[in-house]
Amino acid sequence: MTIATDIIEKLKTDHAEEVLSTGEHAGQPWISVKRDRIHDILQTLRNEHDFDMLTDLCGMDYLDQGEPERFAVVYNLYSFTTNERFRVKAFVPESDPTIDSAFDIWKAAPWAEREAFDLMGIRFNNHPDLRRILLPEEYEGHPLRKDYPLRGHG
Repeated sequence: MTIATDIIEKLKTDHAEEVLSTGEHAGQPWISVKRDRIHDILQTLRNEHDFDMLTDLCGMDYLDQGEPERFAVVYNLYSFTTNERFRVKAFVPESDPTIDSAFDIWKAAPWAEREAFDLMGIRFNNHPDLRRILLPEEYEGHPLRKDYPLRGHG
C-alpha cells in the first residue's frame, strides 16, 4: 500500500457519507466528495497527512456533463514532508453554489477563493473578504461559466 492509498482508505472510513469516488490520474491520487464536511476533510489532510500547501484551488463547471452537481471546487494539495500531491474535488449544486472557506487552513486559500467567486460565482462561507478580485464590483455575470456568452454581455 502506498501513502496515497492509506490516505484515501482513511478518508473513506472517516467520511463515508461524503466520499463519492476515488482514483489516481498521472500518478496523482484524488478523491471526490460532497461539500457538506469539506472543511473537516481538508483540515484532516493538513493536520494528519501533512498536506501543508494549497498549490491551487479552482472552480469547475460541469454543465450537462452528468456529474452529481453542476459545479465543483478542486483543491490541489502538496506535502513537503512526503513530497506527495493530492487532489480533492467537492461538488457544489447550482441552486446553492456555496462551500466552506479554507482560509483558516491555508494562507493561499482566500485569494484563490476570491477568484473562483469572481469568475464562477461560487460563494465561500466564512471568507474574511469575499469580493471580486479581477472584475469590477458592478460587473454582472461570471465569465468562466459554460453558459456565459462567448462574446460577453453587450
